[in-house]
Amino acid sequence: MDLVVVESPAKAKTINKYLGKDYKVLASFGHVRDLPAKDGSVLPDDDFAMLWKVDTASAKRVKDIADAMKNADGLILATDPDREGEAISWHVLDLLNKKKLLKDKPVKRVVFNAITKKSVLDAMANPRDIDEALVNAYLARRALDYLVGFNLSPVLWRKLPGARSAGRVQSVALRLVCERESEIERFIPEEYWSIVADLKTPRNDAFEARLVLADGKRVQKNSIKTGEQAERIRVLLETASYSVKSVEAKPVRRNPGPPFTTSTLQQAASSRLGFSASRTMQVAQRLYEGISLGGEAAGLITYMRTDGVSMAPEAIAAARDAIGDQFGTRYLPEQARGYSVKAKNAQEAHEAIRPTDFTRTPQSVRKHLDSDQFRLYDLIWKRGIASQMASAEMERTTAEIEAANGGEIVGLRAVGTIVRFDGFLAAYTDNQEEKTPSDDGDDDGRLPEINQGESVAKEKIRATQHFTEPPPRFSEASLIKRLEELGIGRPSTYASTLATLRDREYVTIENRKLTPEPKGRLVTAFLENFFSRYVEYDFTAELEEKLDRISDGSLEWKQVLRDFWKDFFAQVEGTKELRVTNVLDALNEALAPLVFPKREDGGDPRQCQACGTGQLSLKLGKYGAFVGCSNYPECNFTRQLSGDAEAANGGVNPNEPNELGTDPETGDPVTLRSGRFGPYVQRGDGKEAKRSSLPKGWKPEDIDLEKALRLLALPRDVGSHPEDGKMITAGLGRYGPFVLHDGTYANLESIDEVFAVGVNRAVAAIADKKANGGRRGATAKALKSLGDHPEGGEVTVNEGRYGPYVKWGKINATIPKGKEPQSVTMEEAVPLLAARAEKAGLKKPAKKAAAKKPAAKKTAAKKTTTRKTASAKKTAEAEGDNS
Repeated sequence: MDLVVVESPAKAKTINKYLGKDYKVLASFGHVRDLPAKDGSVLPDDDFAMLWKVDTASAKRVKDIADAMKNADGLILATDPDREGEAISWHVLDLLNKKKLLKDKPVKRVVFNAITKKSVLDAMANPRDIDEALVNAYLARRALDYLVGFNLSPVLWRKLPGARSAGRVQSVALRLVCERESEIERFIPEEYWSIVADLKTPRNDAFEARLVLADGKRVQKNSIKTGEQAERIRVLLETASYSVKSVEAKPVRRNPGPPFTTSTLQQAASSRLGFSASRTMQVAQRLYEGISLGGEAAGLITYMRTDGVSMAPEAIAAARDAIGDQFGTRYLPEQARGYSVKAKNAQEAHEAIRPTDFTRTPQSVRKHLDSDQFRLYDLIWKRGIASQMASAEMERTTAEIEAANGGEIVGLRAVGTIVRFDGFLAAYTDNQEEKTPSDDGDDDGRLPEINQGESVAKEKIRATQHFTEPPPRFSEASLIKRLEELGIGRPSTYASTLATLRDREYVTIENRKLTPEPKGRLVTAFLENFFSRYVEYDFTAELEEKLDRISDGSLEWKQVLRDFWKDFFAQVEGTKELRVTNVLDALNEALAPLVFPKREDGGDPRQCQACGTGQLSLKLGKYGAFVGCSNYPECNFTRQLSGDAEAANGGVNPNEPNELGTDPETGDPVTLRSGRFGPYVQRGDGKEAKRSSLPKGWKPEDIDLEKALRLLALPRDVGSHPEDGKMITAGLGRYGPFVLHDGTYANLESIDEVFAVGVNRAVAAIADKKANGGRRGATAKALKSLGDHPEGGEVTVNEGRYGPYVKWGKINATIPKGKEPQSVTMEEAVPLLAARAEKAGLKKPAKKAAAKKPAAKKTAAKKTTTRKTASAKKTAEAEGDNS
């Protein structure tokens, strides 16, 4: 029996059915070891030695593989056909060698681009050795990412508090987003006008023509700048006579695009399906690893991490057969189509993403797929089949119209396009069997009959005002496209790069548009000023090119690291002498439009309006950057960092407190203000003033004197507890509304309860809290069960106060931001739990069969562990558990 190692349980399950009883297939659950997230994992002074570590969850996988290897005749490494897949195989092989389990047993490396029976069996019949060059490229990339992250991030923490991290590709992607935002801010709209004439032929057929010639000059889109100019031309056209100067019809061919690569699939899924990059890859992974089709598991698509656009000869032949069967021979070109990659630094070692079987139409497998799987498979199948279909044949008709008024001649143009033969476009018609194009084609967009030399009649002249628009913000799709054009990153990295930017709160994604947060713009400005070389597009692309050369064996990987480290280390060391004042001066200048927005009165944006004499400047605090006055502490004016300071603070003018009225009991003024942590209300002035932040859900524009006084009255006495007579109070804290009795806090459901809760309700809430042992997670709602953990014990997806998380025994691991809780799988949960347990030093849940151990002597130890667990849990909730 041979042992076969793959990455995922789903892949193992599918392949096991193909290979039968002579093979044992085990999953590694991704990488079995990695560089520990601490200093010293890569040692430049020891020729870049790398210290790998097997985490808690992976240790179990390695043990299972090692135990199986003891009784196996040979080892077959069948991980994915890319650098990461090659690296996983290398790690497994290295660990087994160190355990001296291989001895003289044969080791084979097999790769397949699709998980189908034929592909797997063909690969098993054609094994090879581990590709050392691919492994070296992986090692170089991993070392580079580590050296940048673990040397640059601490610089950010010291010089720019609040910044989370920097990365080799992440920081360049962030720079693109921030530069686009700066372009938008600098953009000045320009007025322009368009002029369109509604005309009719002698046969009373209507059409429209656009202005292309006026005053003897060609009219471009933005040529007409003013309303006066547009009105003069409109008046001239109102009384002009119109004749057809020429009519020209040209055949136009539209060719299909190539099959999908990783980036083009992510772009298409974003624009057409609304999928994020990470969601696209999750669904594609499932389609690749195998779907049960009536009891038989099969991979529906080829490997989904690729930048190649070609298909295997047998796949092209199968596509052509399917085209002939499903669309007819007219839709089949005489020769098969070939494609080549235009993206910079593309690797074409793998096929494009395509269906594994073109006879499996989307409709034929729909009942076996969920909604997202069907929609993505439908997209991939149509693009794959269309790539080998005949071109669409169209006819483009252009009519040049001359408008004469006295001695002035104005030119207009009418254009229409009709489809004579739909060709590959038929693949995108849901019911193509019902659509048989006529010889005349589709009439959509068609011009009526227009003959040269005949007169046409004017119906209406329309002059419309427009304004130029700034460049659009990047979407995930357009950012991925731009990164690919620049040769930055690789197909497998784009989704995780975008997720990191979002999780670090460097960007927000709303309506699929990426907007940089102030924190992200600060990081970019800092890196551009003090580490400019390492966020240059060409430099990052050159590093990617070097990694490619390592992977083809033409460059030595450690020499690349030596060259990089020499200059990078010197740059990092140079920042030790950098003073925070130098950093702030550079950022004040680089981010002036963001930090000091223009004032409506035209005054100096940097003048403090609170004291009138101080200068505003960026300040750095424990929680990041904010704007403060140079006259501190005499002037304690502060505000959040935002280009639109008032909008950022919920409509509160950060420079002037909003008067709400006077407290009838104290006579002190009550104001609505904005501070570093958002809007708040204040009673009185100076150090003795009473303040209260606005609770979640309360909008500044809705705050009046009554609401402000209610907030300022907190905490309030509810009444004496009936058991001990001690006072119960209600208030608003860091974690929301609460009641407090004798050191025990119990949360209330809403802010409104704080003002209305009585003794009975408060006593009941405190009693419930005590009954649950004071644990916040005791009543957390379980959204779904993932089944039993590979090491025993149920794993559930829960909804907690700070967001969704996966739970295994006493181990809770936060689900990354942007990840839909209902889509979490066991394969994704296991590494999250393992990382959480390792970071917090938590013990794995005991197996059900284990006997209970005496607990009397371990009371003190248990209390210590509980305290550590609670502390670690708070840290994870605060940081989003990004371990």
